[in-house]
Amino acid sequence: MTTELRELRTLRADFPWLQQTTDDGRPLVYLDSTATTQKPVQVLDAMDDYYRHHNANVHRSAFRIADRATKMYEAARAKVAAFINAADPAEVVLTRGATTSLNFVASGWARPRLRPGDRVVVTSMEHHANWVPWQMLERDLGIELGYVPLTADYRVDTSKLDELIDDRVKIVSFSGMSNVVGTIAPISELAAAARAVGALVVVDGAQLVPHVPIDVQALDIDFLAFSGHKMLGPTGIGVLWGRRERLEELSPPEGGGEMIDQVHLDHFTMNTLPHRLEAGTPPIAEAIGLGAAVDYLSDVGMDAVRAHEVDLTGYALRVLAEVPRLTIYGPTDPQVRGGAISFTIDGMRLDDIESALDAEGICIRGGHHCAQPLMRAHDLPQTARASLYLYNTREEVDRLGRVLEKVVAYGI
Repeated sequence: MTTELRELRTLRADFPWLQQTTDDGRPLVYLDSTATTQKPVQVLDAMDDYYRHHNANVHRSAFRIADRATKMYEAARAKVAAFINAADPAEVVLTRGATTSLNFVASGWARPRLRPGDRVVVTSMEHHANWVPWQMLERDLGIELGYVPLTADYRVDTSKLDELIDDRVKIVSFSGMSNVVGTIAPISELAAAARAVGALVVVDGAQLVPHVPIDVQALDIDFLAFSGHKMLGPTGIGVLWGRRERLEELSPPEGGGEMIDQVHLDHFTMNTLPHRLEAGTPPIAEAIGLGAAVDYLSDVGMDAVRAHEVDLTGYALRVLAEVPRLTIYGPTDPQVRGGAISFTIDGMRLDDIESALDAEGICIRGGHHCAQPLMRAHDLPQTARASLYLYNTREEVDRLGRVLEKVVAYGI
């Protein structure tokens, strides 16, 4: 398709969840896609079709339906590889999600190699999934964990990278897009600073991949982690992409079936990539659902997805700025951010804001958003967060603004 998003009414009809209404007949407004996205009927049908007609384990039995299931599973891997422009489908490891993928890197690559005094650098806007695995290594191995701060306007502060990323740094790991303030990381600058000292580059793409066109061959990174459920796919499936040489160095985090070639009484030999990193029966239906989600996004066009979100985010920032006593946290330029918009209302409790919106059929999230270091670094309270995706409209943003104005005016 072209870079213009196809007619929203037609697109929204693909999502059964969006057809629901409140008790008095008003459409529900879903503004929590940063937490998880809704699923188009194409994804639901693909998973249902697998369970009804193709249910068999993969890479094992030789009967025709099992062979068909294996081909469907591997076709999903190939679709993901094409979606991010991987050089080879074997570079795509299917995991349980972005958290699992990041833990694979920490436990399978970093743990055997890092020594006391080595450093891992992240940014202050990280999701806990890109803090805690490194903190575990800090605790267990005696490595040091540092971070690149954000500026006052919530952009990644690259002014002192040469001081923060020195010869002791072995890994630079960062979120491609913040799930709280929407900031898009300067991947090229961070990667260049890492390469200057010979460090690995790991990107948490859980928020980035669903919203921005990605070409891993054009990015100077080593690993990219992302989740299916944040890009129209099912829960329980995610991706770890890695350069082949890095994946070859990765110790399998789990042992068992599929990841082996031969098992003897006293030793075993490992399978080839990507299978040696996928022990046990994989999430087959979920992988097929992810493949269908990739098909859907590819049909819409990621350039069109990004253009729609830039336009809608800019509009939402303007609408919310008109609400009295409301403060928005994050960059003001929609070109350098995503559609996760965090805010507070002076004098109002977060749960009161959430309850008032819920009563009007508007679904948002409140809390620390699994990013407590970011909140503490900027002395932020817990925030409300409205997050946008390809199926959201200006009319929904207007409705959010009207309800928030009523909340402020009447304290409800």
